[in-house]
Order: sequence, then structure tokens, then C-alpha cells
Amino acid sequence: MTLQIGFLLFPQVQQLDLTGPYDVLASLPDVKVHLIWKDLVPVTASTGLVLTPTTTFDDCPDLDVICIPGGSGVGPLMEDPQTLAFIRKYAAQARYVTSVCTGALVLGAAGLLKGKRATTHWAYHELLSLLGAIPVRDRVVRDGNLLTGGGITAGIDFALTLAAELYGNDTAQLVQLQLEYAPAPPFNSGSPDTAPREVLEEANRRSAPSLKLRTEITQRAAARLDRV
Repeated sequence: MTLQIGFLLFPQVQQLDLTGPYDVLASLPDVKVHLIWKDLVPVTASTGLVLTPTTTFDDCPDLDVICIPGGSGVGPLMEDPQTLAFIRKYAAQARYVTSVCTGALVLGAAGLLKGKRATTHWAYHELLSLLGAIPVRDRVVRDGNLLTGGGITAGIDFALTLAAELYGNDTAQLVQLQLEYAPAPPFNSGSPDTAPREVLEEANRRSAPSLKLRTEITQRAAARLDRV
């Protein structure tokens, strides 16, 4: 039976959060991958790439895997009752509930991280506990049927981990080889633990406004969860 995999698509999504794992999972045998939004109007990602939904909330089939990517547009999603209701409904029946990067905050706002081990982008990791999660600083974290990936490029690692769960290690490794996923970055600054101090300071300076805004949004989301 064909596996149904759904990615939430929304304005200001971080495109690599979506397209990285999309490439991995769409390369698996006998899968159907959906890009889901409220309507079928093309949306613009955070860096300008235009993406087109393939199905709507109303028409989406039952999903074996639901994945929530991150991006600068997650703030509005965390306070959007329609989107959160859709996620809760489909997560309740999915075989795997997943996220990449700050998509984890959306899962948390939907009440799906309470008591669960999870990860997200390093710059926003501290917000997970506000949503009842147990923060874990790993690139991919699994807790039952919940799989969360860290920031952006970790979506590929997450998707290969999920591919192995779905089809076994050999199939996952075949996809990895076909995609020539053998990271060898020219710098060792892909983590706050290894980046030069001045680079980390600048990254923190740049993320400070969005961290402040997301902290406020997360606090409101946490307060709503406490009332449920």
C-alpha cells in the first residue's frame, strides 16, 4: 500500500527544511508526498522560492507521516487555530509525527510535545521546555512515534533516519548514496559548539529579534495549553 507523506507548506517556510527531507522521502519506493496548505495558491518561502501546495486541509488524505518544517513563518502558525486543529487531527492517526527545525515549536503549540523528548534549531532550543517538551541537543531525536530534526540541514539526517524506519537501513543508505549525501563542509562552524566566538556572537545578535518575538508567542501558546 502506498505510503502517504504530508509536509505542511506555509508562507515564509524555510525551504530547505522542506525540500531536504522531501527529496529523501520522495526517493523511497511506493510513496505519495503531499504539500499541504489551506488553499492551492502558491506560497513564497523565506528566501523567495515559490512553492505550490498539492492539496488542502479539507482534501488531504489520511497520512502515514506528517511533517512540520520550520521557518520565519512559524510564529503565525503557532497562534492559528485552523492550522493547529489540522495538525492535531492528522497527528492522531499518523504512524509518525515529525518536524524539522522550528517546526517543533508548531507541534508544541498544538500540544504534541508534552512530556516528549524533542529538538529544534539551536537558536530556539530554550523554547521547547515552555511547551512541555524535554529538550535534547541532538541532530535527530526520537520519542515513540515522534521524530524531530534540528536546524535546517538536519532535516536530511532526520529523513534518512525515518527512511530506515520505514524501509530498512539498506534502502535508506541507497537513497543517501543516490543523493551523494556525504557532508564535508569547508568550515567547522555549523554548530554553536564549534563556531568561532565572533561568528556565534554575530549569529546570536541577528537571531535576537526573532527569539524575542518567538518567546512571546511561545509563552502565549504555553498559556493556552495550560488552560486545556
